[in-house]
Amino acid sequence: MSAAETSSEQQLQTELERLRARVTSLEAELVETQARTNVVVGEWQERAYWLDRLHIDLNSLMERPGANELRLTLRAVRAGYWRLKQLKRRLLRS
Repeated sequence: MSAAETSSEQQLQTELERLRARVTSLEAELVETQARTNVVVGEWQERAYWLDRLHIDLNSLMERPGANELRLTLRAVRAGYWRLKQLKRRLLRS
């Protein structure tokens, strides 16, 4: 075997090892993504279960007059509560 063939073989081996490491990395990333997706799907399934169990149809509720205004009001209240919570945390750190 010549030096060129040995060098070429070493380069191929190095490339193979690099590619195997990348595949392992991508497989781990896929497993992590699947786990996060399963958690999110589970949460939404639970929400849908309770909406069905309580016979709540969000589409019909949102078609009613004032539904959008109520949603916007609740969003503003939630944002205000979140801001107060942040302020409390900052004050407690100081």
